[in-house]
Amino acid sequence: MGLKAAFSKVFAVYVNRQLNYIRQNAVKLQQNTFSNLIFDAKDTAFGRDHHFGDINSYEDFKKNVPVRDYEELRPYIERIVHGEENVMWPGKPAYLAKTSGTTSGIKYIPISKESMPEHIKAARNALLSYIYETGKADFVDGKMIFLQGSPVLEVKAGISTGRLSGIVAHHVPAYLQKNRLPSYQTNCIEDWEQKVDAIVQETVKEDMRLISGIPPWCQMYFDRLSAVSGGKKIKDIFPNFKLFVHGGVNYEPYRARMEESIGAKIDSIETYPASEGFIAFQDSQKERVCCYWLILAYFMSSFLLMNILTKTLPALI
Repeated sequence: MGLKAAFSKVFAVYVNRQLNYIRQNAVKLQQNTFSNLIFDAKDTAFGRDHHFGDINSYEDFKKNVPVRDYEELRPYIERIVHGEENVMWPGKPAYLAKTSGTTSGIKYIPISKESMPEHIKAARNALLSYIYETGKADFVDGKMIFLQGSPVLEVKAGISTGRLSGIVAHHVPAYLQKNRLPSYQTNCIEDWEQKVDAIVQETVKEDMRLISGIPPWCQMYFDRLSAVSGGKKIKDIFPNFKLFVHGGVNYEPYRARMEESIGAKIDSIETYPASEGFIAFQDSQKERVCCYWLILAYFMSSFLLMNILTKTLPALI
């Protein structure tokens, strides 16, 4: 076992204690988060329009802030996109995540500077929860691939703008950079067909141990790997590939074909990252329907606020 793997086991114990504290105190912590979000946003345009200064309870919040869809929030978003400050959160957002989502066509989701570290922390904690439960940490010493969008960002009114996965690529911790593939240059290829071929060439002879991405993207990657390797199964191309991390869509319709391509059943972690916040992650291999504790915490008091105020995943972990 390498040094990184050994250290990750120690760190996993520490993080698990933190997560257990949060699970056991979710109501109190979310009430604190609720109060802090309201207070911090009371002097924004949205806060003034919705009388945040008079909100002292969830009932007050329900009365002052009606449930609405993106189109009803669009006027506030447009003000942010055009460079106005203090609209839905103090100052300007760090990023605008561009997403098509399921409704309203192209949308821009403001991401505050408080949010990005929590995206990385939640992804990290998903892996550490797996290490804590299973004791398996060898994947940390090998190569990892994160199939994602281009990290090239455009600028709108001084705000860096792009797909969430491309934004997150700029925040991968330094301790993972040497293990991480594909290269930045390959990641920047816009054409997906060309990008997958380039990723295959970069990784086919590497010691890939963790593969992460949206299932259909990963399936295409596996198909191309098999094609250039004479029809080999993924387990034979990457003998140490032991962990698949997926999100974005329901995995079940893809599971059978993915496992057939891999040639074996391997451990997997389901995640639910979104532009509005890292909503959930699977924290156990023992049940198919696992404890999505982040969903419970969010829907208790902060989910609406995450969408409205854009301060996602408060620093609880």
